[in-house]
Amino acid sequence: MNDYATAPWVDPAFHWQPLPVNDLPERVLLDFATKCNLRCPMCPVWGSPDNDAIDSVKGVMNLEASRRVLDEIMAAQPLVQPNMYGEPLLAPNLRERLADMKARGIAVAMNTNGLTLDDSLARFMVEMKVDSISFSLDAVTRETLEKIRGVDKLEKIEAAVFRMLTARGDCPLPRISVSFTLQDANRHEEQAFIDRWVGLVDCVRVNLLFENGTFPDMKVPEKRLACPTLYKTLPVHNDGTVTICCLDGFKQTNVGNVFQDGVRAVWHGEAFAKVRYYHETGQWDKVPFCKNCNGWAQYEYEEEVRDGLFIRRSPEFTYYNRIDRLENWKGRLLGGHTEPPRDIAPNSLAAE
Repeated sequence: MNDYATAPWVDPAFHWQPLPVNDLPERVLLDFATKCNLRCPMCPVWGSPDNDAIDSVKGVMNLEASRRVLDEIMAAQPLVQPNMYGEPLLAPNLRERLADMKARGIAVAMNTNGLTLDDSLARFMVEMKVDSISFSLDAVTRETLEKIRGVDKLEKIEAAVFRMLTARGDCPLPRISVSFTLQDANRHEEQAFIDRWVGLVDCVRVNLLFENGTFPDMKVPEKRLACPTLYKTLPVHNDGTVTICCLDGFKQTNVGNVFQDGVRAVWHGEAFAKVRYYHETGQWDKVPFCKNCNGWAQYEYEEEVRDGLFIRRSPEFTYYNRIDRLENWKGRLLGGHTEPPRDIAPNSLAAE
């Protein structure tokens, strides 16, 4: 690991004591294809009115380049998300890419709108033991879905969820969840969404909307901390560019390129170290992208057990986990979460 204690950008007045950084990230986002079949208004990329900016980040990740990244990170056995600002099911060579990751023992968790999921691909993902698939739904009515995601194909997306559940059957994997990004246009459907899905899928996730560089509905602790994602997550765009945050869809915070320099060189590089330094010393204004963001609070959790559910809440997320499906939520798939309490077991359902 490089020592930046005497770097010219370090102010001795802060008496900086760097926080530890793992040799390799524990979570890697690989945007295999920055292409999407939707233009959701809430999306930082596809919801942008600037078509030139969107065109500048479109692209498909080179297959061999992605394999070199996988070869380097496999020693750490990270959780890999095979998309960031792309619909993963549209990635060319998707089956080959999934096989590449699973052959290296890597846990795979993806978010999808499900519109192009067919029976064959669903069965393949079960055979490959893809670890987690989350369907972005955000509504319980066509009218609301159209406001949120720009299409009214609610039945088609819901059918994709049931297709995946059917393909999995009694197999433990993949862990199947649905998500709901809370905002003014769908706020009235939040409880109906939870009630609709909480007994069907393994997990229902409700998260806040990111807008204009912050989560406007978030209530955060008084004391601001260095953002945990700087020490956990490596977001890699389709051209190998690394940003400090997955919310940076237009690559404002370029800290290096893993195709050119390798993962370790970027992860421990000066550009990334400088951002961590500014966070650790409270100099938020030195990182304009982070200045007003409150997403650092996402790992501050409270927990509750009720009605057969293990509920975990942070200022940004609420996860409704079925207790009888908790066995498939462990290891790298926890993605920065702590293990659920060991005294929670499937048979606790019968006791309630």
